[in-house]
Amino acid sequence: MFQYEKKLQYPVRIQRPNPRLASIIISQYGGPDGELGASLRYLSQRYSMPFDELKGLLTDIGTEELGHLEMIGAIVHQLTRNLKDNQFRDPAFAPYFVDHTVGVYPAAAAGFPWNAASMAVKGDPIADLTEDLAAEQKARVTYDNILRLSDDPDVNDVIRFLREREIVHFQRFGEGLQRLREKLDQRNVYFMNPSIDL
Repeated sequence: MFQYEKKLQYPVRIQRPNPRLASIIISQYGGPDGELGASLRYLSQRYSMPFDELKGLLTDIGTEELGHLEMIGAIVHQLTRNLKDNQFRDPAFAPYFVDHTVGVYPAAAAGFPWNAASMAVKGDPIADLTEDLAAEQKARVTYDNILRLSDDPDVNDVIRFLREREIVHFQRFGEGLQRLREKLDQRNVYFMNPSIDL
């Protein structure tokens, strides 16, 4: 069961509108390595995870990712509220504006809408947890790229918080994968070279 607390995990207080920056950050809302795909990936993978401890890990991180989705949505909303006419015409934002006005829509910075094909759910615990490690690293790289492009200290403060959470999630999934290997028959697990474990 989820319990919704009516506050963000970390405060989002953006002072200056910046539609160009919003058109980049939207990728962490609905891009291929964004928070929407991450939350749905983990919350879907938990059903086929054979151990309660790892189901709990996926549920916890998947739920936290929903909170991160909300934070990214708040950033995009605050960057696009109260825009002046000339800001709508910014070439980086105008295509998004034509389709969505200033609504928060799950899309990549490149413009294509969110697609479930970007979230991997294999049903094999080793494959899924390995995918999760890669997903967290890809999200961290996206946050690194946003930080390289953003000069807004209000935005950067929140993005740094989210980036750190990706690192923590990567570590938790690595620990979960190690616990899984210990619980499974080692002869059937090839996460590492089996000859090393002999």
